[in-house]
Amino acid sequence: MPSDLDAGLLLQAAQDRTGLDDFGDPTFRDGLDRLVDGLSTEARLNDLGRVIAPEGLVAHLANRLQIVDWHRRHPEIAATDVTPPVVMIGMGRTGTTILHDLLGQDPDNRIPRTWEVDQPCPPPETATYETDPRIAESQARIDMAYEARPVMRSMHPMGARLGQECIVFMGSEFKSGIFLSQYNLPAYMYWLNHEADMATAYRWHRGFLQLLQWRHPGERWILKSGAHLWALPALMAEYPGAVLVQTHRDPRRIIASLTSLFAVVHATASDGVTVAGVAAEWADPVLDALDRSVTAREDGTIPPGRVLDVQYTEFLADPVATLRAIYSHLGAELTPALESRMRSFFADNDAQKFGRHGYTWADTGLDAGEVMEKAKRYCEYFDVATEPLP
Repeated sequence: MPSDLDAGLLLQAAQDRTGLDDFGDPTFRDGLDRLVDGLSTEARLNDLGRVIAPEGLVAHLANRLQIVDWHRRHPEIAATDVTPPVVMIGMGRTGTTILHDLLGQDPDNRIPRTWEVDQPCPPPETATYETDPRIAESQARIDMAYEARPVMRSMHPMGARLGQECIVFMGSEFKSGIFLSQYNLPAYMYWLNHEADMATAYRWHRGFLQLLQWRHPGERWILKSGAHLWALPALMAEYPGAVLVQTHRDPRRIIASLTSLFAVVHATASDGVTVAGVAAEWADPVLDALDRSVTAREDGTIPPGRVLDVQYTEFLADPVATLRAIYSHLGAELTPALESRMRSFFADNDAQKFGRHGYTWADTGLDAGEVMEKAKRYCEYFDVATEPLP
């Protein structure tokens, strides 16, 4: 395992780990090179970061090698159809995580579970889906992360059997916001949101889904990530029949909560991390993403009939009403038995089960008035309710 961030060494380490050498389409190299550069020059990695950053990149490269190999040896994988997915595109901290896992309580809904996203090869199989040894391996890594940063338990629920954001798929194409949640990478962020060809990332995304569903299909995929907001044209071009669910929340609360979370995550691997520093880097991109969602409605990128809007405050007040609205939009039935199962899951996974996520607007160092002025178009278009500032 190379301790230095050198693309050539990382590529070789992945080949040594897997015994494979075909990385497929070279479209991933630009993103990999930019990540290596950003991690070396911008991320301010500490001793732990200099260990986990290269390991994380090698893991994505190893997954890529194995996915390419499975597709090569089994061309029938790519011949399987991906039923137009349901994609939750609400920005982080708008209730998407719990909503995703609530929908995952329906056996007809196929959500990508953390363990299978971490290690997609060999492809999961129905017969062993609940007993696969990778579940325990994934949970052990999550437990270690919680031990290192106990405060994370109150900020963001994680579990091997819980849902995972589908942008993690795109990590092995190296065009993914998952890296931005882990490290401070301003140059990579700008490239990803403004310059990168995201069509190849969503093409890879489809191939990842095809692999996961090959031996363990479902009635419909339920996917989620706020990062799709920066790439809505590419998402809809790849999945023109997708049904979208967009959750909405006061942008100030989004920014305050998100940057508080990212500051804790970044501090695991980097020195000199502050909430204000993370907020300064993230506020404008978050507001840009929200603004792009308005543009996507106005220019027809997202057809009116393909999206359902959910207000965060209304979802928290009555989660089952939101679930009923989603099922109605899909033309599916939310049975009493399924509703009961979802209610039980919600009760067992209360947001404050491990304590309250404490954050304040003052920690961001931002001007609330300026933020709301920049967010005016978004808030007015979607009639987003304001919330008291923490």
